[in-house]
Amino acid sequence: MNLPNKLTVMRMLAVPAFVVLMLIPVDGVSCEGWCKWTALAVFIIAAFTDLFDGRIARKYKLVTNFGKFMDPLADKLLVCSALICLVELERIPAWIVIIIIAREFVISGIRLIAVDDGVVIAASKWGKFKTVFQMIMVGFMIGNLRIFDLLTELLMWIALALTIISMIDYIAKNINLLKDLNGSKKDDQ
Repeated sequence: MNLPNKLTVMRMLAVPAFVVLMLIPVDGVSCEGWCKWTALAVFIIAAFTDLFDGRIARKYKLVTNFGKFMDPLADKLLVCSALICLVELERIPAWIVIIIIAREFVISGIRLIAVDDGVVIAASKWGKFKTVFQMIMVGFMIGNLRIFDLLTELLMWIALALTIISMIDYIAKNINLLKDLNGSKKDDQ
């Protein structure tokens, strides 16, 4: 269990605390006062562990199969949990969150098909941009400061666009994998 893997596990363990802070009622209102700012701090720290674990792993050659599998899973868990909490708090439309989560299922499915064929699909630049914008958007939505309403909405639309672009990019780059899967199913029948 090297440092990058410990950071990944820490990010995953932060999720339940984050969710409780987001949804615990303070004076009858969820995610307000100290809870809001503590939830935001937990989210920011967890998001930064994503930045550092990958860099440390590559720089010091500490890349492991555990890290390759768990790092993207931890990211998805953190962001999707935050988005679901934000739907509960009526800060983001559910349909946008459904698109974002559906993209994660599609890409995870493609990655599982690839692994079965012995291929590892690395994160694309579009996928990385998507993650960064989603995390920034979530941070602004947690903070929920009216002065940033326009910026928060702009970030939401950019994150949605990057979600769709990155999904199309993954599918386009891996279309042969999907074609092979379709062909092998016909052979099995």
